Amino acid sequence: MTQKKIVGAVEWCDLPALFITDLNVRVDTGAATSSLHVDNIEEIEVDEELWISFDIHPDIYNVDKVVRSKAKVEGQKRVKSSTATREKRYVIVTPIIMDGVEWEIQLTLTDRSEMTYMMLLGREAMSGRFIVDPEHDFLLTSKD
Repeated sequence: MTQKKIVGAVEWCDLPALFITDLNVRVDTGAATSSLHVDNIEEIEVDEELWISFDIHPDIYNVDKVVRSKAKVEGQKRVKSSTATREKRYVIVTPIIMDGVEWEIQLTLTDRSEMTYMMLLGREAMSGRFIVDPEHDFLLTSKD
């Protein structure tokens, strides 16, 4: 077994391809897939492939800050939300950096404006990397 790091219920991450740094992420072992809050999704074509452009609010304390990003659509997935409703979401693949380590994850894009955290890190993204201690926050990455 490889050495797994212990993470808390909330950690910091960067999504460099989406121009996002220092994003609070809620670690959620109950969710299979990871999800990110976005607004204003628009389909666009890039080199005859389906892409989407969208707005991200990386700072939950300053919703006026908006980052416009785009990503290639890897697929669409039917997901049951925390409110038990089913919705169809775009799926993208993007690098994530936590504790100086970078790897690619799948993200579904959705409206999480009613949630406390703009991003959930699900089981698939953590598989083989982390053990979760839900009693604590920021065990992996502390910000001074």
